[in-house]
Amino acid sequence: MSREGFIFVMVEGQDDDIYVKAAKTRRALNGDIVRVAVTGHGEKGKRREGEVVEILEHSKAPFVGYMHYVGAQAWVLMQSKNMPYDIEVDAEQARQAGAQAGMKVAAVVDGWNRGEPCPYGHVSDVLGTPGDNDTEMHAILAEFNLPYRFSTEVENAADKISEEITEEDLKGRKDFRDTFTFTIDPTDAKDFDDALSFRKLQNGNFEVGVHIADVSYYVRPSGAVNAEARERGTSVYLVDRTVPMLPEKLSNKLCSLRQDEDKLTFSVVFEIGPKGAVKSRWFGRTVIRSNRRMDYDQAQQIIENPPAEGERTQLDEAILTLNRLAKCLREARFRAGAINFDRPEMKVEVDDQGKPVRVYQKIARESNNLIEEFMLLANRSVAEYVATGGKMNGVAMKNAKTFVYRVHGEPNYEKLEGLRGFASNFGYKMAETTNGKNAAESLRELLAAAQGKPEYEPFENLALRSMAKAVYSTDNIGHYGLAFPFYTHFTSPIRRFPDLMVHRLLSSYLRGGDSADKARFEKECVHASERELVAADAERTSVKYKLVEFMQDKVGMEFDGAVSGITEWGMYVELDETHIEGMVPLREMRSDFYEFDEGHYRLRGRRTGREYRLGDRVRIKVAGANLEQRQLDFELIEHEETDPRAHTDERRAPAVPAGRKRTDKKRKTH
Repeated sequence: MSREGFIFVMVEGQDDDIYVKAAKTRRALNGDIVRVAVTGHGEKGKRREGEVVEILEHSKAPFVGYMHYVGAQAWVLMQSKNMPYDIEVDAEQARQAGAQAGMKVAAVVDGWNRGEPCPYGHVSDVLGTPGDNDTEMHAILAEFNLPYRFSTEVENAADKISEEITEEDLKGRKDFRDTFTFTIDPTDAKDFDDALSFRKLQNGNFEVGVHIADVSYYVRPSGAVNAEARERGTSVYLVDRTVPMLPEKLSNKLCSLRQDEDKLTFSVVFEIGPKGAVKSRWFGRTVIRSNRRMDYDQAQQIIENPPAEGERTQLDEAILTLNRLAKCLREARFRAGAINFDRPEMKVEVDDQGKPVRVYQKIARESNNLIEEFMLLANRSVAEYVATGGKMNGVAMKNAKTFVYRVHGEPNYEKLEGLRGFASNFGYKMAETTNGKNAAESLRELLAAAQGKPEYEPFENLALRSMAKAVYSTDNIGHYGLAFPFYTHFTSPIRRFPDLMVHRLLSSYLRGGDSADKARFEKECVHASERELVAADAERTSVKYKLVEFMQDKVGMEFDGAVSGITEWGMYVELDETHIEGMVPLREMRSDFYEFDEGHYRLRGRRTGREYRLGDRVRIKVAGANLEQRQLDFELIEHEETDPRAHTDERRAPAVPAGRKRTDKKRKTH
């Protein structure tokens, strides 16, 4: 829903949405599930139009606003870009909830009577004083209906789980406590859910163990902890905090593979040849004891400055050998058709009060790739074993069984054709994309040819937009982006519920269990995919908020940037140093009447012929930073020149969403 009251209805399985005028919404609100009738097509026939016929289900997500009292009446005043109406609430209920005038609160809509100007509801949570960092982060979580605390019942259930590892717990487990084992994580990580063990074998091969916290041993399918973890679906990583899927006792203590502590794990153990070929694999429950906790910088130091042969420690040998094997695995993956979208990650650094102090680029290095490749290897090996009724050390599983896969479909070929046409404007000849394999080859060739040139980033952006979204499913279609015919998520059960399901299914199948109920697990996959999207949206929103906050003291300053997006309503500009994105609206570019040329991703002046295209260099002035709307205003500084693509005038831009960069506290696997 828009601030102006019109809505867009997104239909499952369809790429294009349906536009509904404000007068035709039947009081539907953002997030409601509706039945919509298509009544025609809008301007140029490019967008379907319709009207809401029936509201099937009201959204239970709260709306965030400010508490306002007038005598015996009360309202929650909306500032959301997705909610144009204030919500009337019971004043007594609001006061009992602790909502004082001016406070930021969350309100749930209970209904909307015909003829009334606004909906009615109740205050579901009091968030605090506007502008306070905790208040604003809690407001973002409330907006996406995400919890920021565990209930007493869940905390108590977690507290009752014993921390002692008994002989009973060790029954049936392989003991790796005497095998050299270590973890590599971000410097600020608190949960260590994966570890690597390393041992050189007498035949010249290497034993590499990928050990994952055995969360399924502690969190049983029935119980309050499991129910809460399923509902959350995933941990949420906001700019300044982590909202964990599991209570702290599990995520940071029992299931965290901390140094010098015995830990229960679920493992995939490989025998790998010197050139990265997997000779054999074993799956099962284990017990480990991590010898060293490392961060990525420490591992990178060993890789970049390896000690002399005779001076290397056991850790040095492990890091250097595993890095060499990881390179072999990575090269094989790209030879098979994997697409490399390892874009630099923008991070927002905040101080103790949550105030943003720095925006910087984080580039994945070899130490990151080392962990990434072995996690990918474990994930695809588990998926292949179950999907094919495969073998483990020569012993075959009888039949393929129901499983939770991480799948990624082929790209949108129509969008790839658009990229091909756009690239031709720059003199690039991109081969036709008729199937998945040649599409991947064409993309790799195009990006390789444009590497280091101004058009590279626009090409990469358009290529990314053509890609399907990765989801969870019991129907295996493979993972297109990784070029894996079989893939799952096995390596992060502390922070992803699908991994927990995978552990349970694999454990059952290794014991000879029957195939699980496909319909039930498909339903779980849909739920998990939905929760993942919600968490990602909340994470991006927290980044937007902090980026706008970071730019508040830079209003009036000028910056260089590049055109990063062009739409029918204007163009996005991404600043060079911070990659923060704002927008210059079409209606404010008054030097000419600019029209959107969708086929060429450009704006073209009707009178002058001046053009703005993806990748064009521009200079902007920061005009405003609206924290409440998480929106950034840019002014385009244009200069009169003879070049038809020169920039001719200075314009003011209204509020628009800030940059769409994603920051993850911990992102190791696709």
